[in-house]
Amino acid sequence: MQEYQESSNDVDSVCARQEKVLKQLQDLKQQMANIRASLGLCQKGPQHTGQTSLRNGGLREEPLHDIVINGHPNFVPYALLALKNAWKNLFTIDVRTFKHSTMPDIGKDASEFEKKLSQVKIDPSKPKVKVSLIWKNCEHTEMISSPTMYVPIYGEVNIIRYLGRVGPEEYRYEDLPNCNEIDAVLDICYQLLRCNTTKSRASMLRALNLRLGKQKYFGGDKITIADVGVHSSLKRLPAITSKDLTPTLTEWQKRVQLVTQL
Repeated sequence: MQEYQESSNDVDSVCARQEKVLKQLQDLKQQMANIRASLGLCQKGPQHTGQTSLRNGGLREEPLHDIVINGHPNFVPYALLALKNAWKNLFTIDVRTFKHSTMPDIGKDASEFEKKLSQVKIDPSKPKVKVSLIWKNCEHTEMISSPTMYVPIYGEVNIIRYLGRVGPEEYRYEDLPNCNEIDAVLDICYQLLRCNTTKSRASMLRALNLRLGKQKYFGGDKITIADVGVHSSLKRLPAITSKDLTPTLTEWQKRVQLVTQL
């Protein structure tokens, strides 16, 4: 009876977390609709036309709003570096880092992260979004995208979702046939980052291995933000080593490393 109650509590906890993720995703979609409207972009996503102004990620000449990300150096948002490398020939993520007064020392990992960010060259001819990453003593990684309203997006996974919708056309996924699959993989990443036990992490890794199957990437033959999300999440979790990965995930990781340089 006790085991049943514990199992029920676990299910309730997972459901509650899932509801929170879905609510954040809905808020994110609304924010994206507002941003697309302000930029004069089609609400249905990128359209393939012959006009040069609509290429380079489906963006017009108007710049995107600057983004502010608050993050704790113990939880380095490696996805920023992964996307900056993966998109360097398509789209520029111009990241500037700052230290809040609550965080005088950011430590070795965050310092190395900053160094690698600065080494990625910026192409001024590409569409660009400016990101101010502020290291501070905060509980969650949060992003603020609106210059007029403080509407934070919580969690690195949801930040990846946002960037995947404003970044280069090649990485936008909301109109793809497998968009639900990509979201499902990102949901697993969200849960993986919150696992506190070896058993729960192993369960999430099995779920990822099942989703990957015999595919080259989680989205099929081409890399997507789902791959960036998984790769960044694994980087965030030193408790997960190569021994914990299946041969399929190990080979996938090698392919993603070539693109993200992470």
